[in-house]
Amino acid sequence: MKRIFLLSLLLPAVIFGQVKPKTTTATKSADGYTINGTVTGYEDSATVTLLNGQTGAQLDQATIIKGKFSFKGKMDEPDFRILLFNGQPPFITLFLDNSNIKITGNKATLDHAVVTGSVANKIFTEYNNEITPYQYLFNDDAPYDSIAIEKAAAISKNFAKKYPNSAVSALAIIRFNQITEDEKATEELYNSLTESVKGSGMGKYIAQLIADAQRTPIGSKVPDFTQTDTAGNPVSLSSFRGRYVLVDFWASWCRPCRAENPNVVANYNKYKDKNFTVLSVSLDQAKPAWLDAIKMDGLTWQHVSDLRGWQNAVAQQFGIMNIPQNILVAPDGTLAGKNLRGPKLNRRLSRLLK
Repeated sequence: MKRIFLLSLLLPAVIFGQVKPKTTTATKSADGYTINGTVTGYEDSATVTLLNGQTGAQLDQATIIKGKFSFKGKMDEPDFRILLFNGQPPFITLFLDNSNIKITGNKATLDHAVVTGSVANKIFTEYNNEITPYQYLFNDDAPYDSIAIEKAAAISKNFAKKYPNSAVSALAIIRFNQITEDEKATEELYNSLTESVKGSGMGKYIAQLIADAQRTPIGSKVPDFTQTDTAGNPVSLSSFRGRYVLVDFWASWCRPCRAENPNVVANYNKYKDKNFTVLSVSLDQAKPAWLDAIKMDGLTWQHVSDLRGWQNAVAQQFGIMNIPQNILVAPDGTLAGKNLRGPKLNRRLSRLLK
């Protein structure tokens, strides 16, 4: 289910990484939502499943009776939801808020169903219609296209300024940051948002991006570190001076890390003969599991770890609170990129290693 969401909305995978455990407090909205749907073409007893757009988790399920179905619930904040019919695509994507929502459509043209009654979803539809011609820029294999990036960035920037009180603008800013990697402009757009949007899940993610940028700005000197490799030999970051090196934080037990490894392998193989390499820092505690994962995932570059889990000294040094995460160090030892997951890694390397 998660793949369905990512293909339709193309949000950055980093939002769904393995996060260091911490205590959080949720706030509740006083109002709720209702969804009343009329969708023809399905037999009675067909199921409609409401999914969390970010995790793919099933939240509720209804049955179609005489072409109608309904849901009731409460949102803490506007967020993505998916309506899946009989467990199969096509599906309906909503930016759901606490509103009285009506949906009308037909099984044959479900992806063109009409959704009314939700201000958040109306704004999301407006943004999605504008950005659709450039959605390929968010694909894993998207080529670097400076003209298309400039146009898509302008759409996202203008949209965020037009709707500073909408959570959809947080999505627009995230996408702006994805394709431009312009941290200063991202911060300016974030500061234009209302406090309620800043406090949303996506707003907090942008704040995290900004905080990371301020802590280690692009072009700043990356501090050296030394940790032992799989054979117990010390390896220093400074020993890679003269090459681009991706310092990749991961662990064998981290599912998002293991899912990201093929992307790192592909980029390593593509650029290893162009002055590029990888140095992986593992947050493992059990050495056998660490070694097995290296072999299983075909990670043929150098690896280091002190086998202290989240207390890994290098992870502590760089303030790593979620994995997978990485930094790209330039040949002169300065920061050339960070959080380069998925297509972002290839985009950055393709610009630097022509």
